[in-house]
Amino acid sequence: MIARQETEEAIEEFEQGDEPKEKRELVIPGEVIATGNDYLPGDWAKRDGQDIIALRFGLADKSGRLIKIIPLSGTYIPRKGNVVIGKVLDITFNGWIMDIDAPYPSFLPLIECSKFVNKNDLSECYDIGDMLAVKVLGVKRKGIDLTARGKNLGKLEEGMIIKINSNKVPRVIGKEGSMINLIKKESNCDITVGQNGIIWIRGEKVEDELFAEKAILFVTEKSFIEGLTKKTKDWLEETKNNPKDIKEDKADKKKAKEAK
Repeated sequence: MIARQETEEAIEEFEQGDEPKEKRELVIPGEVIATGNDYLPGDWAKRDGQDIIALRFGLADKSGRLIKIIPLSGTYIPRKGNVVIGKVLDITFNGWIMDIDAPYPSFLPLIECSKFVNKNDLSECYDIGDMLAVKVLGVKRKGIDLTARGKNLGKLEEGMIIKINSNKVPRVIGKEGSMINLIKKESNCDITVGQNGIIWIRGEKVEDELFAEKAILFVTEKSFIEGLTKKTKDWLEETKNNPKDIKEDKADKKKAKEAK
């Protein structure tokens, strides 16, 4: 009980925003990250005697007494409370079957819809192929329960969808949303980042959306380095002053669309 209480206190310290005391380092499964009872294991870490051991390949994050691993590879593992983005695959008499890129089937029940639903035609609310922002209500052995009730949840209109490794999501969001807020500001786009690695971007212009996409991909490619926020700021400024690549991407996407 005492160990559990200490772990909860350490997690609370981390969530309140304490800066990491040490530089984040790449670790592999089985690697000893720290030794001693002063440290407590967080996400993807465990205690083995006096040692704290990594369970995943990623960055070791030491904040206060808590040590957790920020994974850099692997599939998305859903957790209760996660906001994710998914596609409607099918419609049943009492809800929608969805694909959230998870190992288990996902279901959005009728009662968890965010607006009025015509029970005789559920497609008037959400149709097959629609992209939705939803929250994980619970994870069971047979599947995942979802809800579309809540702020910024529901159908995603227009814009573009991109997919990144779900383990890079914490780096894209940043500490207390610092990284994604920076990208939103500089690109002038609305962005929803799903914990499953699916991201929705909507801007007034296609160029803005492509700029945001490139910024997000820049962060994912550099996710293992220190000082990422500053490097991203420099990249954003440099790319804004030289938008040639963005225009070329727009032309390429236009050609691809016409070829379909």
